Amino acid sequence: MSNIDFNKIEQGVNGYLDAALKEEKVDQQSYEMAKKNTMTFLRQWLTDDNFLRVSPHVREGILSAVDAGRWEDLVNTFRKKMSFGTGGIRGFMANDRESIVRMEKEGLDAPILKGPNTINNVVLLLTSAGVAKFGREKGFDKIVIGYDSRVRGGDFAKAIAEEFLAYGFTVYLFDEACPFPEVTFAIPYVKAQMGILLSASHNDYRYNGYKLCCGNGSQFDPEERTDMYNNYIVKVTSDDIKTTPLEAAPKGKVIWLGGAERLPDANYYGHEQLMNIHDAYGNQVKEFLLQDTTNKKDLSLAYCAYHGAGRKLVPKLLKDIGFENVNIIHENGLYDLNGLFPSFNSDPGMEQQPDPGDRRAAKVAVDAFIKEYGKAKWDSTDVLIGTDPDADRCALTVKVPEKQRAIYGGDYALLPADEAWAVLLWYRLQLDNSIEKDKAFIVLSHTTTDALTLLAKKHGVGVIKTWVGFAALSAAVRDSWNGELVEGLVEGKNNPNQPLTDMVVMETSGMGKGRSYNLGAFEQSNGYALLGYPPKDLFSLGEKGHVRDKDGTFAAILLAEIAQWAKDNNTTVFELIDNIYLDKEIGLFYNHYEPDPIDGEYPGIEGDRLKKAILRRALGYYQIALAGGFSIGGQPVTSVAIYRTGKYDHVYPPTPDWIFPDEGIRFYFGSEYNHLTVRPSGTGNALRLHIQMHTFDVDKGNITEQKAELRNRAQAIADDIRTLLGAPRSSDF
Repeated sequence: MSNIDFNKIEQGVNGYLDAALKEEKVDQQSYEMAKKNTMTFLRQWLTDDNFLRVSPHVREGILSAVDAGRWEDLVNTFRKKMSFGTGGIRGFMANDRESIVRMEKEGLDAPILKGPNTINNVVLLLTSAGVAKFGREKGFDKIVIGYDSRVRGGDFAKAIAEEFLAYGFTVYLFDEACPFPEVTFAIPYVKAQMGILLSASHNDYRYNGYKLCCGNGSQFDPEERTDMYNNYIVKVTSDDIKTTPLEAAPKGKVIWLGGAERLPDANYYGHEQLMNIHDAYGNQVKEFLLQDTTNKKDLSLAYCAYHGAGRKLVPKLLKDIGFENVNIIHENGLYDLNGLFPSFNSDPGMEQQPDPGDRRAAKVAVDAFIKEYGKAKWDSTDVLIGTDPDADRCALTVKVPEKQRAIYGGDYALLPADEAWAVLLWYRLQLDNSIEKDKAFIVLSHTTTDALTLLAKKHGVGVIKTWVGFAALSAAVRDSWNGELVEGLVEGKNNPNQPLTDMVVMETSGMGKGRSYNLGAFEQSNGYALLGYPPKDLFSLGEKGHVRDKDGTFAAILLAEIAQWAKDNNTTVFELIDNIYLDKEIGLFYNHYEPDPIDGEYPGIEGDRLKKAILRRALGYYQIALAGGFSIGGQPVTSVAIYRTGKYDHVYPPTPDWIFPDEGIRFYFGSEYNHLTVRPSGTGNALRLHIQMHTFDVDKGNITEQKAELRNRAQAIADDIRTLLGAPRSSDF
C-alpha cells in the first residue's frame, strides 16, 4: 500500500468539501457526515485484501478516479453506506454511462469507481453475508434468487447464489431473467424462507439493487428487517464474505427454476434438476379469470416489454388463455433484454426511466408499434399493455373517443393506474359472484384514487388505507386477517403534531376488527395484487389469493380479460371508466402525479441540499396554511395535515439529520377528495407530487367539460407548488 498517496486523496476530498460548503452547494450536516466518513471508507476499500479477493480491480477503479481528480464522485461514493430500505437495497451502480457500458463489456470486476454507496459486487456480497447469517440463525435453509434485465444481472445473481451456498443454503436459481412476481410466487411454492431479485424495478440504466422477500413472498416486517440490519448486516466484515462456486456445490444444493426444458444457451454448472416454475405460476394466474377467453380472436392486443423480463411470460400467458391476436413490439429493441434501455436514453443526460406508467414511455411504445406494424394496424388495436423491467408494474394504453381527444391530445391515452385499478375493481365486483362482500375488503395506499374507496363502500366492502409501499399494503392485509385492526382509525388528520403513527395503516372504514377476504391491493405507482383469504401457514400464499407483492404480469392478464369483456359487450375500457364516474355515489376523479425531478433524482451530496431545501419550504407553507388565507394554483387551502410514521423520518420530534415527515404534507381544498400531497421519495433524492381532484357534479352531458376543468385545476396546482417550492419542471411531462 506504500504507493497509495493518502495525503493527496485527503487533500482532494477536503478541498472539494470545503469549497462546496463555502459555495453553499452542500449543507453543514451533509458536509460533516462526509468529512467523518469519506476518508475512513476510502482507506478501508483501498487496504482490505478481502475486497481484492472478491473484486481484483477494485483499487484500480478507485485510484483511476483519484488520478482524474474526480473528488465529487469519490465523496458521493464513499460518504456513506448504501441504505437498506423497506424492500432491500437500491442505488447507482455508477452515475455515468461510460462506467455502466464498461461493466457490461468487461463484467462485474470492470475497473470502475466502486464504494460503499454504490451497487457493486462487494456491497452486495457484504449485505448478503448479513442476510445469510440472519437466516441461518433463524433456521432458514432455502432461498430463491432471480434477476431481471439489468446490466450483468445474471452475474450478480450467480455471485450471491455462491455466497448463500457457502452459508449452507439450498439455492433455487432462475436460469434466465425473470419477472419479480415469479420470485414472489416461487418462494412459498418451493417452501423457501427467503428470496432475492436483482433489480432496480423501473429506475434508469444506472441503477441496480435487490428486492428482499420473506417466506410468503412479501417483504419482511419492519421488526425483522430492523433486526436483520442492526444485528447482522451492520456487523458483517469482509471476513464474512465466502463463496462456494456453483460447479463445486454438492448435488441437490442448486435447483434451477425455469420452464419445461433447459435453455440451449444457459450454463447449468453440472446441476441437472430443473423445476418448471413458469407453468406453475401461469396455472395459478389462470384461476382468477372470470370468463372463458379461449379462441378470442377479435380483441387486438399490443404488448411492450420495455427491454424487460416480462417479454416471454406475458405474451405466453395471453396466448395460453386464448388471445390469438397479440402483437409484440420488437422495434428499437424493446423486446430484447437490454439493461442499457436504449429506447429511453436517446438524448444525452436524459436518463429517462423505463416506467410503463409514464406517458412518455407509452409514446415510445406506440411510435415503435406504428413503425413496426403500420398506422392501419395501430388504428385497429384495442389496447396496449406494458410492463417494466422486472414486470411488477403494468400499465394500459387505450383508445380515446373522438369527442374527448382534445383533452388527451390524441387518439390514445395512457391510463393512470388509478383508473385501471378502478375498472378492475368494478369488474370483479360486478362479475365475481363468489365474493362474500361482508367478508371482503380492499387495501390501497393513501396516494391512490378514492374512486376505489367509494366503489368499495357502495358494495359494502371494507377499506384500509396504508402508507406508500407494497410492504405496507401486504402487512395491512395480514393485520386484517389476524383481527388486529382498529375500526375508524385515522392517522395524521386530527392531530398532525402527534407522536409516531402506525407504520402500516393510515385509516380504516367498514372493517370492524378485520375482514377475511382481500379482493385487491392497489398502488398508484402501477402496483396490484389480490391476496385472498388467510394462508394456511406463515410460508404460504393466501387461500384463493395470488402473490403478496405487486404483480404486473397478473394485472396484464386481468386487464386483457376486461378489454375482451368490454368488446364482447360493445363498449371499451375507456367507456367503462367513464360509466364508473357517472355513478352518483362515486363521481368524477382526476388523479395527477409528478415526480421531482422528472427523471432520476437530485444526485449526490449536492442533491441532498437541494432536496432538503425544497422540503423545508414545504414545511413553511404548512405553517402558512395553518394560519389561513393560503391558496395553491388558485384553490384555497381549507386544511392541512402532516403524515409522519417513523419509517425514515426516524423519531418524533425529528432528529437533526432529517426533518421532513416521511409520508408528506397534504393540503386540502374544501373536500376530503380534493387535495395535494408533497411527499419525499423513500429510495432517493426525489420528491413526489400527488394531486386528486373530484366532483359529484358530472353527467353524460358535461363529463368532457368537467374532465377538462379538473385537469386544468390539477395542472395549475402542480405548476404553482413547483414555483413555491423552487422545483421547476425540468422537461415536458
